[in-house]
Amino acid sequence: MAGLSVYRFAILTVSDTRTLETDASGDAIEAQLRALGATEIERKVVPDEREQITAAIVGLSEGRDMVVTTGGTGFAPRDVTPEATLDALDRVAEGIAQLLRQRGAESTPFAWLSRGVAGTRGTTLVVNLPGSPTGAREGVEALAPILHHLLEQVRGGGQHDAP
Repeated sequence: MAGLSVYRFAILTVSDTRTLETDASGDAIEAQLRALGATEIERKVVPDEREQITAAIVGLSEGRDMVVTTGGTGFAPRDVTPEATLDALDRVAEGIAQLLRQRGAESTPFAWLSRGVAGTRGTTLVVNLPGSPTGAREGVEALAPILHHLLEQVRGGGQHDAP
């Protein structure tokens, strides 16, 4: 999908222990996006702190078409990525989060334990993916068939150009 080269992406890894050098999930997301034609991808890591996650999403949304988060979507006490994401969103896209859980459940029943959310902030799509490299990769794979059309809609176009 060479069409993704026209979009700007950001990957936000939420972790108290990972760095850009040790971020296997962020690497998996970046590899999948590049395989789909994405060329402009920024990476950032923040700790599992709600306010820092929200601020990072808000900042990364500026001038980008999509912010993908990875990590912090489970039930551990410090898993607050969904709450922080909701703080930053204008609109929630429940169907996208449902799609990600459904596709993930094809590989593991633990996908149903994800509390990840998705939605928009202005003209930026924001999607929470799991913190595991496999879950993150599968999340991008699940979005791939609809991603171009979805990003066009979020930008304000593409309402009637679906196949």
